[in-house]
Amino acid sequence: MASSFYSNSQHVDFESVLSMDDHGMVSMFEALMSSGLRGFLGCPAVVYEDALVDFFENASVRSGVIISTVGGQLVEISEERFAESFELPVDGFGDLSEIPKDAIFDARSIVSLSGEPISLSGRKNKMKMPFRLLCDIMAKAISVKAGSFNAITVEKFSLITAVVCRIKMNWAKFLFSILKKMVSPGSKQAKGFAIQISLLLATFPSLELGESSEFPASKVLAKKTVHRFVSIHDRDGAEEVTGAANKKAVSKKRPAADVGAAVPKRKRTFKKKSISSISSLELVEVAEEAIPIQQVAEPLDVEEPRCSSADDVDVIIQQVLDETRAADAPADIAQPAVTEEKLWFDLPYDDLVKQWEVERPVVTASDTDEDLATVDVAPADGDQ
Repeated sequence: MASSFYSNSQHVDFESVLSMDDHGMVSMFEALMSSGLRGFLGCPAVVYEDALVDFFENASVRSGVIISTVGGQLVEISEERFAESFELPVDGFGDLSEIPKDAIFDARSIVSLSGEPISLSGRKNKMKMPFRLLCDIMAKAISVKAGSFNAITVEKFSLITAVVCRIKMNWAKFLFSILKKMVSPGSKQAKGFAIQISLLLATFPSLELGESSEFPASKVLAKKTVHRFVSIHDRDGAEEVTGAANKKAVSKKRPAADVGAAVPKRKRTFKKKSISSISSLELVEVAEEAIPIQQVAEPLDVEEPRCSSADDVDVIIQQVLDETRAADAPADIAQPAVTEEKLWFDLPYDDLVKQWEVERPVVTASDTDEDLATVDVAPADGDQ
């Protein structure tokens, strides 16, 4: 389908746009005319789709001349023929790299919406409205590059500079070099210039071009389409500003406890061992990190004037644990543990009897026939 050759193209109806009431837009189109591009951008909008398909399928470059066959007929297009057909300037810079850097620097401020020099890697919404449209024209009708048309590139901005700063350009050489890239095998240059190639082919009287088709009116810049362009970009700009404001409103100021210096709260899980008495109570804290009580207390004081009852209980438990552990811990861990003496009521019955026997000796007759043993159970001067 030949429509793919102009799906992103733009053409200009100069008579219509020069009669607009928008002074900025009129000045921009007048600069386009002064640059020498009116014949190329404002030629009659006629397309021969079948001839276009043949031209691109069979075209090649030989000795700087584009050669193709259309309907079986040989076609040769030179740079001179190309320049004459559209009354293009043949003097001036033929390459964008030749444009003075100071002119590009000046243009960055001239086209800027804020007055500050725009970035060459930014977006065209930083430019005044007429120059946003000029950026589209340069991207779609001149350089014919695929990609984002909202992004500013060095190539597109160099083209804008040539128009805004009235840089003298050899448009015949520059545009013809783009056409040669379109027909070169392996080139990444997108195919375009549908209207211009159709008019070039019409200059060969022996060619059968078939029926012409009208170029889409939506792709021709006239009063109506320019006003639509302005309204769309105004709406997009307003939505962008509103979106930024809403995003700022949704964001909330973080509380003081969220500052990086503060220690975040962590849930603590406790395991309780079986206990036989209050003195043997031991709680084991299971957590990924040990958090000092001082650090925990500080963020709590910052977040709220008073701690909740649950927090009070946690703090009290932790203090009791710390005090218990400190009391139970040996003074010097390098010294052996001291064995605690057991009380008499903790001893087993057999051990208790043995202890009584040691403390209270029993006297018996040794090796006699007497059956009774004498036990000393009272002082000698008392009654027995």
